Amino acid sequence: MITPAQTPLYEIKANLFKALAHPARIRILELLAAAPDTSAPVSYLLAETGLEASHLSQHLATLRRHGVVTSVRTANAVTYRLAHPKIAELLAIARVFLLDSLAGSSEQLRLAQELPAGHLGSSGPLGSPGRLGNTDSSESTAP
Repeated sequence: MITPAQTPLYEIKANLFKALAHPARIRILELLAAAPDTSAPVSYLLAETGLEASHLSQHLATLRRHGVVTSVRTANAVTYRLAHPKIAELLAIARVFLLDSLAGSSEQLRLAQELPAGHLGSSGPLGSPGRLGNTDSSESTAP
């Protein structure tokens, strides 16, 4: 039996990327990365994503479980924050990689470059409020 301390780093990385593998979770992270102090209250995340509260809660729980975000509860609000500044860098690196990959398709590249930095992947049907893709709970509970 392999203990958590013996788990190969590549498996831990794979689990991190599984946690990121949903458009809604990427959008949440983009919003946090663009926010002051990389933190925002749940009310802001609800308004900006257009997700139902229960779906947002499931996605935030997945991100929290994987150590990607942290939360602080005050008397009347819960605020989420990126757990590490490198997460914002990871999103920026993904943006550069995707823009380079799209360079072969001038129309896709033009559309992607018109988006603000915090909105890559948020155009089209997934960018519309309330339409952030499949919110199947089986995806939001991935280890």
